Amino acid sequence: MIIMSIVVEIHVPLEEAPGAPEGSYPLQWIDQIEEFFAEQDAAEVYDDGEEYDGAYVFFIAGATEEVLLAVASGTAGLPGIPSGVFAIVTNDEAEEIGFGRRVELPLG
Repeated sequence: MIIMSIVVEIHVPLEEAPGAPEGSYPLQWIDQIEEFFAEQDAAEVYDDGEEYDGAYVFFIAGATEEVLLAVASGTAGLPGIPSGVFAIVTNDEAEEIGFGRRVELPLG
């Protein structure tokens, strides 16, 4: 029996961080999110992030859907993260990015 693992994609619009100082790296939030993942134990980074359809997509796995969505919601709530973040709940068998159930972030 093959067991598929849940993967949550976190889609962050490729926009400059709100209030970023002029002349600074405009996507500094990518490093900020990666540091956030490194500091928590609830989920693990499933794959390297990548640009897709106007967003930078992070992939997390290694926990239940509820826990992964809580981490994704925490990501969207970090200071300096562009608005419009959403998650896609999928699995490790998905052949493409963006196919699954969409969840608006941060969670209510």
